[in-house]
Amino acid sequence: MQTNFEMQHRWNQALQNNYGSPSLTLVKGDGARVWDIEGREYLDFLAGIATNILGHAHPKIVEAIAAQAKLLGHVSNLYSHPTAIELAEKLKSFTGQERAKTFFCNSGAEANEAALKLSRLTGRNRVISTQGSFHGRTMGALSMTGQIAKRKPFKPLLKSVDFIAFNNLKAAKRAINKRVAMVIVEPIQGENGVVVPDLGYLKYLRELTAKHGVLLALDCVQTGMGRTGQWFGYENEEIIPDIVTLAKGLGGGLPLGAMIAIGESADLFSPGSHGSTFGGSPIACAASLAAISVIEDQNILPRIKELELTLKLEISKSPLVDQVRGSGLLLGITLKLPVAKTLVTQLQERGLLVNATSDIVIRIAPPLIITDQQVSHFVEVFREVAATHER
Repeated sequence: MQTNFEMQHRWNQALQNNYGSPSLTLVKGDGARVWDIEGREYLDFLAGIATNILGHAHPKIVEAIAAQAKLLGHVSNLYSHPTAIELAEKLKSFTGQERAKTFFCNSGAEANEAALKLSRLTGRNRVISTQGSFHGRTMGALSMTGQIAKRKPFKPLLKSVDFIAFNNLKAAKRAINKRVAMVIVEPIQGENGVVVPDLGYLKYLRELTAKHGVLLALDCVQTGMGRTGQWFGYENEEIIPDIVTLAKGLGGGLPLGAMIAIGESADLFSPGSHGSTFGGSPIACAASLAAISVIEDQNILPRIKELELTLKLEISKSPLVDQVRGSGLLLGITLKLPVAKTLVTQLQERGLLVNATSDIVIRIAPPLIITDQQVSHFVEVFREVAATHER
């Protein structure tokens, strides 16, 4: 039997170093549980960074993938196929808008690149993003990402992007005018530590952008597909954006992204404007439809808010925890001491997989099918490990 250490060595010899050296090699998953190559079991409270919305190897998704693979695997964008049409219709219904059309791609970065290109077709080229935001690592998406450390090594980037303070109404009012093509913002800044804006912030952005004829793009890559207890994560603001970008949970674990254009923006692309060879493949769309059907048939979304309240209440009882912020099952645990990365390692040793977005924030994003018993186990182990850092 090979070990994690041996697999780490093989990784270092064959793969580039952009991720560092993963300490675990995972080989099997079942629901919210995964196993490494040495046979150790872990409770996955990250779900592929908010991607495996129904956990690992969900039977409905596996069945849908296998059935579609037996019928048709890939057709490029020269032909249509039923699963892409059905999924686009389903996403359209989630927006509640008659004029809503989808472009399929493979990732969140690609979806945001598509939004950026779409905004150029307004005849304007200036984009407003927010400080601390994350919209992807490809050059256009990176140009809109408001994190200096990620941007600096790759300059010069697009010069037509300006950054304003997140959740700051005055900054938004000063920046948004008739020269701007698009404002892109996350309903919750996931990579920045699960930072939640005040209620009314997105609505104010909608009012300002509408006033000046500016597209409002909501990057729902992390908040989408039920993670917050809503399909996209902005619905509580009761607004209609011009663009919604999706990925991560959309494919139920398979690579799938989408840029949904709403209203007049739905007709900006024309033949030849944009494309993706693998975007919206029959198999990925089949997996997405299967995941959506499970969420709907089992009425999972209302339970997500109940789990949010339980996790916030129970985790906050730890003296090490300053607060638990976020929505649904996208939560950031902020600590009173800069020990988040150490805590992640200790939790992994105890069989829990989580992620540190900084020295003081731990992000959790478990699959939507997480059980009450698994939540209780997570809270118990988290408190025990956190207690080793209490003064």
